[in-house]
Amino acid sequence: MDFTGLFEMQGMLFTIMILGYIFRKAGMISDEGKSLLTDLVLYVTLPASIIKSFQIEFNHQILVSCIVVIVVAAGIQVGAWLLGMILYPGFPDERKKVLQYATICSNAGILGNPIAEGIFGSMGLLYASIYTIPQRTFMWSIGLTYFTQAPDMKTLIKKVSTHPCIVSVVIGMLIMVFQIPVQGFLSLTIKNIAGGNTFLAMSLVGTILAEVPFRSLPEKDTVYYSFIRLFFIPFLVYLACHFAQVDSLVTGVSVVLSGMPSASVTAVLAAKYGKDEVFATKCVVLSTLLSMVTVPLWCLFLA
Repeated sequence: MDFTGLFEMQGMLFTIMILGYIFRKAGMISDEGKSLLTDLVLYVTLPASIIKSFQIEFNHQILVSCIVVIVVAAGIQVGAWLLGMILYPGFPDERKKVLQYATICSNAGILGNPIAEGIFGSMGLLYASIYTIPQRTFMWSIGLTYFTQAPDMKTLIKKVSTHPCIVSVVIGMLIMVFQIPVQGFLSLTIKNIAGGNTFLAMSLVGTILAEVPFRSLPEKDTVYYSFIRLFFIPFLVYLACHFAQVDSLVTGVSVVLSGMPSASVTAVLAAKYGKDEVFATKCVVLSTLLSMVTVPLWCLFLA
């Protein structure tokens, strides 16, 4: 089993994060620049990346072969949402919201797709692409409510439903289901804007990390979260797939992707909506560091 692709992706993410750290320390990114970087990710590059992720072939044959993946992935999201409600009692609200979001939202998109392709081949990549659909839907619907406050439910629903990332999910699903062609300059524009998302998001994490002492990363709460994200959730997924006699390839992809570290967007949203962005960054960084050990171990276990 070749882990080269996995280590290359993790190395790339950390390299970009360190660049953001250096830019902040050198004064190249000010507080205003950090705020601009946050808005660029949330309102420009991330929506483009979401739309791009839905531009995959979708016909009857693929629908039949991937229906189990969608069911399993949706079940994982519902389970993660329920776990978020019971696993963090007694945590301060600002931290609890970060932990709940980070529990339903992993880095399955950026890290998961290339890892699934490298470990499980072309079908693994296809399944991974389908797997991320329920996650993207959850992270920009239920997940967004962890950060967005409103005086009443009607206002909250309006704020969430009009968020650029939710609008992008709807547009992306319409493109995928109805196979709407996106061509010419429009396709090129979306592709190039989306291509900047990883760089901007991880750079932003680096700028936040510049304000965090490295020795403070492994605190009790971040270690606890990393255990939940990297071991407990994929372990539950494995047990559920095993007892349900799910196809081995679907099981493998689901377990590995459910064990991805926290997504950088967790820190982005915490910074945007005034939650504990430092704690969110610690969760992203520590879980990503530890995933360099846990993800290969899961792959070996499933081999």
